[in-house]
Amino acid sequence: MHPSFEYALVCCVAAAGSFVLTPLARAVAIAWRAVAMPRDRDVHAVATPRLGGLAMLGGLVAAFGVAHMLPTLQTTFTNPGADIGWIVISGVFICLLGVLDDRYDLDSVTKLAGQVLVTGLMVTKGGVQLSAIYVPWGHAGTVVLGQDIAIPVTILMVVLTINAINFIDGLDGLAAGVSAIGAGAFFLYAYHLAVIGHTDIAAAPTLLAACLVGACLGFLPHNFSPARIFMGDSGSMLIGLFLSAAATTATTSGDPQTLFGNLLGSLPLALPLLVPLAVLAIPFMDLVLAVLRRLRRRQSPFAADKEHLHHRMLEIGHTHRRAVLLLYFWSALLSFGAVAFSITRSAWAVVSVVLVLAVLGVLLSAIPRLRSSRSEEETRIGWPTDPPVADEEAPHSVSSTSLLTGPPGESGEPAEALLAGTEVTAAGEAQAAPPVVGAPVSSPIGSVDVAHTR
Repeated sequence: MHPSFEYALVCCVAAAGSFVLTPLARAVAIAWRAVAMPRDRDVHAVATPRLGGLAMLGGLVAAFGVAHMLPTLQTTFTNPGADIGWIVISGVFICLLGVLDDRYDLDSVTKLAGQVLVTGLMVTKGGVQLSAIYVPWGHAGTVVLGQDIAIPVTILMVVLTINAINFIDGLDGLAAGVSAIGAGAFFLYAYHLAVIGHTDIAAAPTLLAACLVGACLGFLPHNFSPARIFMGDSGSMLIGLFLSAAATTATTSGDPQTLFGNLLGSLPLALPLLVPLAVLAIPFMDLVLAVLRRLRRRQSPFAADKEHLHHRMLEIGHTHRRAVLLLYFWSALLSFGAVAFSITRSAWAVVSVVLVLAVLGVLLSAIPRLRSSRSEEETRIGWPTDPPVADEEAPHSVSSTSLLTGPPGESGEPAEALLAGTEVTAAGEAQAAPPVVGAPVSSPIGSVDVAHTR
């Protein structure tokens, strides 16, 4: 079997596993009261279960199990370098940390400490280390990092990626879709590195990326608007860990001077670092802007607000789905544009196409604001305005009554059953839920902890 077919197989296994296990994860979330209640800064208007990361973890474990039995991909587990086994173990631990946060609302310091510990395990035991960087200036070329520098730098990069994915998990389907796009770009980049570098096709970054694409795509049908379940911190931290592992191992998988010198000549030696930055541009931009915004206000970097990129898209007039699709567009443009630039012989052609698409993206993103400005101008000078057009979605502002019951058909689940102390099965049927004993907070569904993220 050709390696590309093996990668397609493990991707499908991860997707199928994640898709099938998501209803079970939803039922577990309801039973454990791991439910996201609507808050002022939230977009969702009905109580929605979390713990989608458990289903994604199950799909990933199943995919790695199948890969271990395939003739080509099984060598990934014995090749020198990154240890897939320890990466998976680290994924289990980070997912469990997220489960605790989804259920008990861990404080930011505890959660950050857990992220550092799990990341340290993956870096030291799993061999996921940024062992070299490529300096494009002068004649430095490849600069090898000692472990005393490589380990803390890698831990910092992984923790930043975990929290960047966590920050963009604010709209239905956003984090899963953006992560699937990023992982797909990483897969193409790492696969191309192996082909032109004449190295082993069965490598850690390609396997990690292929499995992550499948897990995200399998979860997405349950999570796209209107979502029946959120991935929660159990999912966002799991995705961040695997994305950063794929990025780190792909970054150190070859010397770019050897790999790209004959193709693009003067391409900067920093390309293996520029590609991951482009792939993760949307999450990292949101993270940096959020931290700077909060520090300027003398707030904690972990303080929640309603000024993330997706919130701003809604504020200028985009609907929920349109905002998500536009962020998909920008993520794909940056991710696959960077990959295409790295593998093509016509770099200027790629740049031209990317610029044209970027202009199109700017126009699409600005349409609601342009319409609003036109309407205000027509009203000012007395021209008749266009009649209102029904949108495909209800407005995001909801009344106090809808916060309790949820608008009909919004999420496809009987929200009244959740809020009345009944349990909803994976099939959507309501049944009596056992009372919660010793709940610290009184609420219609027992003890419901409100985490700062979904």
